[in-house]
Amino acid sequence: MKWSLYALMIGFVIDLLVGDPHCIPHPVVLIGKLISATEKLVRRIFPKTVRGENVAGGALWVIVTVVSTAVPLGILWVCHLVSPWLRLAAESLMCWQILATKSLRDESMKVYDALETGDIEKSRYAVSMIVGRDTAELSDPAVTRAAVETVAENTSDGIVAPMLFLALGGAPLGFFYKAVNTMDSMLGYVEPPYKNVGLVPAKMDDVMNFLPARISAFIMLAAGGLMGMNLKNGWKIFRRDRFNHASPNSAQTESVCAGLMGLRLAGDAWYHGVLHKKKYIGDPLREIQHQDIPRSCRLLYVTAGLTLLLCAGVKALILL
Repeated sequence: MKWSLYALMIGFVIDLLVGDPHCIPHPVVLIGKLISATEKLVRRIFPKTVRGENVAGGALWVIVTVVSTAVPLGILWVCHLVSPWLRLAAESLMCWQILATKSLRDESMKVYDALETGDIEKSRYAVSMIVGRDTAELSDPAVTRAAVETVAENTSDGIVAPMLFLALGGAPLGFFYKAVNTMDSMLGYVEPPYKNVGLVPAKMDDVMNFLPARISAFIMLAAGGLMGMNLKNGWKIFRRDRFNHASPNSAQTESVCAGLMGLRLAGDAWYHGVLHKKKYIGDPLREIQHQDIPRSCRLLYVTAGLTLLLCAGVKALILL
């Protein structure tokens, strides 16, 4: 357990310093290719009925999670046979690739930089790289709001939740979580052709994120308090709006962020040409500004730091 703790801490620091270099093949990209290949396989095997596609989605989920967990587990086992230090190095690199703190900050700041130039087309393109909604018609405030929402939501499933899984079971469990989350991102849509095949991956993502999303919200509240944000309003909006989303988890940190920053987030959005009616999250105590993107990034960083301290503290107590 202590080696996994050291690996988590080293991987966290590397992530903050380096982020995700595009010149290095990323394991999550390989997981994505595994998902695509497995989807084609199960669609050929199972009947093209609602039940058949639901079962296909379940089979896909099992195959992808088993492979995504077993491969890093096998690599670390072989490394440990050679040397514990080699295992530490390998697991540290894995933890770095599982976390996404700097990359989330960098990608959202690209939206901020584009907005500051006044080029709305460039801003729409930048935000399209980090959101799933249609962006071609978004206004300047809508682009800004989409970026803030993405930072708020992904603070949980991009940083805090992976860190919690890494703390519990090291890199293999971390990759298990990334596989679950990636399947939801690729298949968890309510429109065809993913509606039935994506049912199990979407529901399992909800299950796996149920506790992490709520832990993330409380850690973000603590981070906002340390930063001098409106903690009272953060708590109020969290309690009121934390379920204002189709997912039981996505609005947990979004509601905290909206309350801490005095913003109204969410609302209706277009996905693949279809309008999705969504509830608002938060109150419009003020108009959203470009500067709210770097503010949300600072909140992200403090939340990530507190999560690392929490994980390290709990694991240290267990090791005593």
